[in-house]
Amino acid sequence: MAEKAQYIATGRRKNSVARVRLFDGGSGKITVNERPFNAYFPRESNRLIIMQPLETAKSESKVDIFINVNGGGLSGQAGAVKQGIARALVKMDANLKADIKKAGFLTRDSRKRERKKYGRKRARRRFQFTKR
Repeated sequence: MAEKAQYIATGRRKNSVARVRLFDGGSGKITVNERPFNAYFPRESNRLIIMQPLETAKSESKVDIFINVNGGGLSGQAGAVKQGIARALVKMDANLKADIKKAGFLTRDSRKRERKKYGRKRARRRFQFTKR
């Protein structure tokens, strides 16, 4: 059996880190933390976010993807996986870089959770004011 070409990339979002291994010449199988893609991300919106770079590159059924993701919640993990897949696709085919970059998939979303401040309930939420 011929060895498939493997492309490794990392994606980050909030506190999530996704390590993506993309195999060229696959059947479109996506595995996340050794579980099927649909089982790990039950929310349809997260699955659509993850599939965006593959749809842009028109390679949904041409590659196999193995993803190891940890940290954060499911939405942050979905964003990290999206960036990791986009970076791996660019490594696989440099001609895709212009389209993927234009769509904004290579840019890291640097927004993070704001820290809780003292004298407040959360980062900005105050305790209820009582007049009397």
